[in-house]
Amino acid sequence: MNIYNRRSLFRRRDETSVYRMFFFVVLILAGIWLIRSVQQGDVKPLFLPTATPTRFAASYSLEGDAYFTAGQLNAAIEAYREATNVDPNNAVVWSQLSRVQTYSTALIVKQDDILARLDEAIVSAEKAVEVNPDSSDAHAVHAFALNWKASYLSDARERQSLLQKSEQEAVRAIQLDNTNVLAQAFYAEVLVDQQKWTQAQQVIDQALAADPSLMDVHRVNAYVLESLGEYSLAIEAYDRAIAITPNLTFLYLRAGAGYRRLAFESPNEEVQRQLYEKSLEYFAETARINQQLGVQDPVPYISIAKTYSQMGEFFIAIRNVQRAIEFEPANPVFYGELGVLYHKNRNYETGILALKCAVNGCTAEQSCDGRGGCGSNDTPADVVGLPLSASTVYYYDILASEYAALSTSKVNYCPQALKIADTVEASEYISDPNIATDMAVVRNICKSLETGISVQDLLGTPTATAEPTTIPESTPTP
Repeated sequence: MNIYNRRSLFRRRDETSVYRMFFFVVLILAGIWLIRSVQQGDVKPLFLPTATPTRFAASYSLEGDAYFTAGQLNAAIEAYREATNVDPNNAVVWSQLSRVQTYSTALIVKQDDILARLDEAIVSAEKAVEVNPDSSDAHAVHAFALNWKASYLSDARERQSLLQKSEQEAVRAIQLDNTNVLAQAFYAEVLVDQQKWTQAQQVIDQALAADPSLMDVHRVNAYVLESLGEYSLAIEAYDRAIAITPNLTFLYLRAGAGYRRLAFESPNEEVQRQLYEKSLEYFAETARINQQLGVQDPVPYISIAKTYSQMGEFFIAIRNVQRAIEFEPANPVFYGELGVLYHKNRNYETGILALKCAVNGCTAEQSCDGRGGCGSNDTPADVVGLPLSASTVYYYDILASEYAALSTSKVNYCPQALKIADTVEASEYISDPNIATDMAVVRNICKSLETGISVQDLLGTPTATAEPTTIPESTPTP
């Protein structure tokens, strides 16, 4: 009898599903791919912070343009710098940066700061040329920066060398693009500084005919007209530049200075007063724009002070210089200007205190005495004296004269006066006959005090005074 094995009715035999094995293989492979992708950065882990979009150089450049038009030049410089950081091989943004850096020096007072900023502008322009040697704009702004720096150099040879280099850059810019109006304008400005007035007039007329929409063209046109003595036409040109960029305060300052010059030369007292008042309107508008923009700029108050000084209203002029010192309490130029005004107002004792700060420097406590006392808005500050230069020689001149004039047998300032006289006489500025006369008077007064012999007897002439023979109608603008 055959007996067959019976299949289990209740226990299922183990068997492997092909579909299940395929599913597990796919799952393992997917896991390996995911891990490798995360390690390589192709797949980002969950819950990472959202990435910040990167700004393009053009975005920063447009921001810089807006700040420049608004008159906020420092903010414009920062925006253009960001553009160069984003795209360091973009000659356009380097050129824009250099142009604004150069213009910003019109709002700086101290010459050291001006030269430092101009050096930055030159470096930016050189970078633009390096990035793109065939860029006409790059060579144009390089010429612009070099030219403005040359105007601050006292050494004639160094200045001429820089002007020649500036002219070469301007010519190169025009060679690369003879339709570049900006290059033509900057070339005309260089020609004026080289005293090539007729050629400068021809070049700027060509630029005006090609594109009268640029502020730079009208500004340079005004500069050319000033060099030709056409101050009324120059003011009109500045007004056209102001209409294009109404928040650039240095344009108002130049136009106001033009009205002041016209007033100084006017023989009619009524016309003269009207012109002075017009000048003050431009300076006041500059101060208003600065206040609106939150810019603490002392230059408009110095300009207002110079205008009132020419009008003979020295007290108001003094108050405006004191206001300027509130912004920059350590600036020796302002103390020099204040000392000149005290001298004109015949307040010689306070004038000495202010001029001492300008010439020799002074402590924070002495700086308060030099400005006529510190008020609630004043900050005492140490002041470093100014070296002798073409723009400071009158401070030295007046201080020595006042020291000599106020010297008596009991209070003798002659040692200080003679020390200043030695410094001035050892310099090139003694070639000025007015300064030479003043120093001679200082020495004669001190010799008279020492010997007891009157100045009249020493000279065999009527007694001279220590009043400087010549004080400029306006000391050099800081």
